[in-house]
Amino acid sequence: MKIYVCYGAWTQKFFGHAHPCGEAHQALLDAGYDPEVVKVYGLGPLPLALQPKRRQVKAVTGRTWVPAIEFDDGSGFDESAKIIEWAKQNPAAAS
Repeated sequence: MKIYVCYGAWTQKFFGHAHPCGEAHQALLDAGYDPEVVKVYGLGPLPLALQPKRRQVKAVTGRTWVPAIEFDDGSGFDESAKIIEWAKQNPAAAS
């Protein structure tokens, strides 16, 4: 399993809100997973030519936004809320 993040997976709160990439990563850790963290940098709405590391995110999710999760079978999805909910519903011990 991989989790694609922008610049990191920090959880320190800024302006009362934790970073979405860090929230999604922490949810996976809390659920018992140890995903490979892939930093893709850039910014979602920028063209892929300016941020080639997001090409795999686009291939998996159809979009360039992170956080995104990729499973070992190549499937995946994006959006921190979806990743957090998936992690809660699918703890590693139950897999």
